[in-house]
Amino acid sequence: MVVSDPGASPHAFDIEAATLENDTYRTVAWTGRYLQVTLMSIPVGESIGLEVHPETDQFLRLEAGQGRCVMGPSKEDLTFEQSVEDDWSIMVPAGTWHDVINTGDVPIRLYAVYAPVHHARGIVQATADEAERDEESGVDEPPEWTVQPGSAEPDQHA
Repeated sequence: MVVSDPGASPHAFDIEAATLENDTYRTVAWTGRYLQVTLMSIPVGESIGLEVHPETDQFLRLEAGQGRCVMGPSKEDLTFEQSVEDDWSIMVPAGTWHDVINTGDVPIRLYAVYAPVHHARGIVQATADEAERDEESGVDEPPEWTVQPGSAEPDQHA
């Protein structure tokens, strides 16, 4: 299934099928003015990557796979730990360090909802390394027409 991001226009698609078929680290499926939907695939033994978004809340839902979710107030203090698997959801409050580590034997397939918008409209990143390069180079920036928060600290990665 091919999912293309029409931007802040009405859109509907089978999110479960698209998530299960997605084999990229991140594919942006829809970008609105205030929130965004991405599809993700996390290979066996890998993770989303420990990070914090100072002004971005996230909702994640696993459609396949199993892993361990960790969260906390700092990267050295991950006080929340929960085993997760398909059909589980994860809510990440803004300002919370978080990671999802694949502990299973198949890729984790999940989708994430960001509020506010966090990534470039329609961007597809095959690997976590590509996503990191895009963020560092400024290629992966929210569109100008999205509503962004004030002047908080930038996102951080461990």
